[in-house]
Amino acid sequence: MNAVKERLQILTLGCSKNRVDSEHLLSLLSPHYTIVPEDEWGSDEAADASDSASAGDGARLDVMLINTCGFIGDAKEESINCILEQVERKKNGAVGRVVVFGCLSERYADEMPELIPEVDAWFGARDFAPLLRYLGASPDFEAACRCLTTPSHYAFLKISEGCDRRCSYCAIPFIRGRHISIPIERLVAEARSLAAQGVKELIVVAQDTTYYGLDLYHRRALGELLQALSAIEGIEWIRIHYSYPDDFPEDVIEQMATNPKVCAYMDIPLQHISDKVLTAMRRGVTGAWTRELIRHMREKVPGLVLRTTLIVGHPGEGEEEFEELLDFVREARFERLGAFQYSEEEGTYAARNLPDTVPPEEKQRRYDALMSLQSGISRACNEARVGQTEEVIVDSFTDGVLVCRSRSESPEVDGEILVGVQSPLLEGVDPYCLVGEIITVTITGADDYDLCAEIQTLF
Repeated sequence: MNAVKERLQILTLGCSKNRVDSEHLLSLLSPHYTIVPEDEWGSDEAADASDSASAGDGARLDVMLINTCGFIGDAKEESINCILEQVERKKNGAVGRVVVFGCLSERYADEMPELIPEVDAWFGARDFAPLLRYLGASPDFEAACRCLTTPSHYAFLKISEGCDRRCSYCAIPFIRGRHISIPIERLVAEARSLAAQGVKELIVVAQDTTYYGLDLYHRRALGELLQALSAIEGIEWIRIHYSYPDDFPEDVIEQMATNPKVCAYMDIPLQHISDKVLTAMRRGVTGAWTRELIRHMREKVPGLVLRTTLIVGHPGEGEEEFEELLDFVREARFERLGAFQYSEEEGTYAARNLPDTVPPEEKQRRYDALMSLQSGISRACNEARVGQTEEVIVDSFTDGVLVCRSRSESPEVDGEILVGVQSPLLEGVDPYCLVGEIITVTITGADDYDLCAEIQTLF
């Protein structure tokens, strides 16, 4: 008689790169455990249910595996709170073992076991072999596929690990280590496997995607990789995230302009525009370089959608530098923009050398002013799309509405296109069957974030 498998779940915190790590681990753990989906245990409703479970209850989890983030203060706090919640469930008998890995435990390998001794085991973020062995699985990464935790029609593809940059505020290099590119042939094999599972959209991610290939091929090879990925049958959309502006590869711009599978969409965290602040950040670019890059990209790629991230309150940012940043946002008119308030992270260059002189209330004021400005820009960009007919992919069917995205929206970070199902085209069609399909809609309304649309054609 076969033994009943223990029940295991991974809770993934932080960025999409962590999610890819979790999915690779799940593929290696699934032969040994019954995998419990994250949304069946990690939600508040599941927490309420699990708190009442006894040690002998069939709903009990044997292993709770937590993939942590340790990038900035808010992320660290979220990770610690999540660990403490699962420790409480362990005390209540709803969870057997609590096992923690990822960036937080890599960064604080000495401190965390003393801080939360109830955790059964701690592992880092660079080498998953010890974690797999602890859980009784073989660390056969070459053969690893992916157990997707995203909807089955899109997946993140992590093309490298670590970072060789030394931005003043960033802890990633000493958490994740040096930049290591994954060979093109391995990425193509992984993407083919994802396509065989039904994936139509790949989101290319890394700490710095435009640095890809320098260590392996002694050249920037992202454009070459995009061309190889686009040849895979079943992959329809490819979009790029986390691109550094310094020495931006021209062939990547060419791919966005000419390759029908590569979305005219670029996530390029710029952080600031003031030369004084960029120097303090150790970004290696100037404001003039940044402006020229944006001008060149928009000229070469018609309809390009730019997403960026900015930091307010970094040491060296006074009122003059902040006003320059606001002027830049008005000028660049980014379709998508996120922002962070600077937080001093121990071990970074800024923490060692640049006093954090901007008061918290001033950081909040600047953040609010920046996001208020961007809100109006985003609404105007969305309103300009009203009346246009666009291809969209259906992410879900919820509360009588098809939740969709076009090539201009990336999953999990951008707005959505909401499509009602009161259409003759859908007569006799189960809307749930449309999830993962690419359909054509006409945009009928817009706000700061989301759009509304009507179906024009199916499939």
